[in-house]
Amino acid sequence: MATRNKLQKFAELLRMPNVYECFDFMDPELTGLNGTIVDLKGRWAEKHFGNQHPITLELACGRGEYTVDLARQYPDRNFIGVDIKGARIWKGAGIALEEKLDNAAFLRTRIEAIQQFFAAGEVAEIWITFPDPFRKKANRRLTAPLFLERYQRILAPGGKIHLKTDSRELHDWSKDILASQPAVTMEYVDHDIYAKPLPLPELATETYYERMHKNLGKTITYLRFTIDPDGKIEPRRPFETDF
Repeated sequence: MATRNKLQKFAELLRMPNVYECFDFMDPELTGLNGTIVDLKGRWAEKHFGNQHPITLELACGRGEYTVDLARQYPDRNFIGVDIKGARIWKGAGIALEEKLDNAAFLRTRIEAIQQFFAAGEVAEIWITFPDPFRKKANRRLTAPLFLERYQRILAPGGKIHLKTDSRELHDWSKDILASQPAVTMEYVDHDIYAKPLPLPELATETYYERMHKNLGKTITYLRFTIDPDGKIEPRRPFETDF
């Protein structure tokens, strides 16, 4: 695809049938193709994908590498990349259209509003791939209690959440936070996924940032957990500090 500036990319997003956008965090109105207002909450599989396959979200998806690659690998599942950066989403959405990946879609919104767009139990799985660690803003980290509570609302019982990151600080901080939550069950923790055979085939998918970090010699970490839909998410604790 030819190089585009941001304004061109934003205009093209409006014409992409696999992209939905919400620009106002306080007014969660969703728009689709050509700015048409749509309501997909609880009906993503039926209304957008035209099936009843399980839905996986890639949060902070950036260019959508996981959304696109998993859609290639698992045609019997639906994938939605979520990010606020439209210029990045444009890349993955365009590839999905070129390759006719009808099981890949993108949602441009702030993740703080995610529960506004998915019904209880509508999401089967969540991937968080190389998110901003927010070194000075603990409450904005995507494994903070604020976000765990939102994931709990939309995940199906037993739905898994995966965190893959090069930030050992975020990995360790997340592990401590999750261990403090009665509703959370930790399933797997790995401080260096490439030190041995990959524990999960999906981990072989590499994002732009992962390739960059690996070239710098950084270690890639991974953890996986579930949230009891009826469990309590504890609010922020004093040890949730800056790195």
